Amino acid sequence: MKASELQALTVSELRRELDDTKEELMKLRFQQASGQLEDTNRLRMVRRDVARIKTILTERQQEVENGE
Repeated sequence: MKASELQALTVSELRRELDDTKEELMKLRFQQASGQLEDTNRLRMVRRDVARIKTILTERQQEVENGE
């Protein structure tokens, strides 16, 4: 998911997306461990999505703390 798409989401939607993405990452890791993962690039993409979502959530938290 692109950062611009994530910026448009609310905090609750971002948290839900983060939970879903983490669940997908866990499933991909199990597939990799059992030798069933065919698209190894997907693992990298999902990890980056998790980081992207966490970054946006952190930015939003800082905005609230700073009163912006």
